[in-house]
Amino acid sequence: MIRQGIAELKNPKTVLLGRVRRPGGGRKRIAERDATVLADLEKLVEPVTRGDPESPLRWTCKSVRRLAEELGKQGHVISYPVVAELLRELGYSLQANRKTTEGDGHADRNAQFEYINRKVQRFFASKQPVISVDTKKKELVGDFKNGGRELRPQGKPEKVRVHDFLIPELGRATRYGIYDLAQNTGWVSVGVDHDTASVAVASIRRWWQSMGQAVYPKAHRLLITADAGGSNGPRLRLWKVELQKLADETGLRIAVSHFPPGTSKWNKIEHRLFSFISQNWRGKPLLSFEVIVNLIAATTTARGLKVHAELDSGTYPAGTKIDDQELAGVRLRRDKFHGDWNYEIHPHPA
Repeated sequence: MIRQGIAELKNPKTVLLGRVRRPGGGRKRIAERDATVLADLEKLVEPVTRGDPESPLRWTCKSVRRLAEELGKQGHVISYPVVAELLRELGYSLQANRKTTEGDGHADRNAQFEYINRKVQRFFASKQPVISVDTKKKELVGDFKNGGRELRPQGKPEKVRVHDFLIPELGRATRYGIYDLAQNTGWVSVGVDHDTASVAVASIRRWWQSMGQAVYPKAHRLLITADAGGSNGPRLRLWKVELQKLADETGLRIAVSHFPPGTSKWNKIEHRLFSFISQNWRGKPLLSFEVIVNLIAATTTARGLKVHAELDSGTYPAGTKIDDQELAGVRLRRDKFHGDWNYEIHPHPA
């Protein structure tokens, strides 16, 4: 039959009218031969069934080979290329996770944003300092892989460790940053100890003594915008007690406004300071604390960002408890709108 067809195709007098193969000819598709294969395949990959304890592939990687193997156990005769084809027909493809979920939004979320904006504008108008603060995740110090790429001679990438295990003698680096909204300047304290409220306020203190006081010699108030969690969270007693000490030392009335939970990406320091630091050190192993400080301090932008970085070798024990009596000594004045997020700490009389 094949030879006959080849001969007909080579004959110039042969005229092909309509389809050559008779209706219904050829191998039938597996979905036609096996009525349940599509349903069984979709049960294995359907996202809804990932929480089903009866799903045989709940805790495994759903590669096409594994799916073909599991379908074979269920009595289906199918190869993994056919599984891949069926998945495409069902509308499935390999996709990475996407960070979009922030949790339940607070009812006063937008109102708090507007409140912070008005407060910042009032401080700007009266030439009082406004800073955005935050701490970033701890970085392993040593010859570890750092995300991103940098220019190097062809075929000579920098060699780093295969596994990211802590080097005890080097430890981890904690970055606490202060960003001056009006001056477009940043201060980053690189710590060697725990990330606590004491570290946060110590970093603000060092910023004020080294940079802020010289720029704002007539300041009598300071506005801090911060996230609602971490070492500067609104519920931390130690955060308020340490701010009281700073207010007493400087004579400043320290106002604090927290962003609603789950909205840390709106904090100015994230995309005006820390994002550029990450770009500057991409692809560079953080070999030592000195390297980290120098890389941070070398960060600049076309809009004139300047960053100062220092190593903080102090020790800050975790788990410090603040009793009710010590908290009562804080001269805390809560704003009328969301006093849990917006408040001011006044210095004690001299």
